[in-house]
Amino acid sequence: MNDKPVQGRMTAAAEGDVVVFLIGMRINSFRALRSWCPVSAAMPRMLRELEKEKGQGNGLLGYRPVIGGPRLIGVIQYWESKEKLLAYASAADKEHRPAWAAFNRRARAGRGNVGIWHETYVVPAGSYESVYVNMPESASGLGAATGLVPVERRGDRAADRLRIKAV
Repeated sequence: MNDKPVQGRMTAAAEGDVVVFLIGMRINSFRALRSWCPVSAAMPRMLRELEKEKGQGNGLLGYRPVIGGPRLIGVIQYWESKEKLLAYASAADKEHRPAWAAFNRRARAGRGNVGIWHETYVVPAGSYESVYVNMPESASGLGAATGLVPVERRGDRAADRLRIKAV
C-alpha cells in the first residue's frame, strides 16, 4: 500500500451508483467473552473471503474498519450494488450466513451481552462527491475503495461534482 500523498486535489473514481454498508458490534458485557469474541472474529473472516474473491465480481469495492471506543467496532464497506451485497449476505456457501445464524443462537443464549447493527445506503450516481487534497490514494473512504482521479475531471466545486450523472 502506497502511503505517499498524491499531490493536488483528487476525487473518487467511482462510477454510477454506490452502496455504502455500515456494520458493527457493541460489547455490552466485557466479561461475556463467549458472547462477543465469536462475533468479533466473524467479520475479519468475511472480509478476508471478500478480498480474496474481489476480482471475481463479488461487488465489494473496499472497506475501512472503524473503532468507536472500547465497546464499538465497525466496518464501512463500499459495494457496487445492493444486489451484490444481498447476494453475499444470503449465499449458503459464504461466511456471512453461518456467522449470522451463530450470532442469533448466541444472542438468544447471551441475554444481550453483545449487540450488532447495520445500515445500508444506496447512493445514486450524481448524489455523492468527494475531495482528497494531498492524501495517499489508500487513505480514506470511497477514494480508497475505487481509486482517485483529478478533481477537474468531475468538476472543480462540490456542487459541480454532485450534478454529474453516470454515462
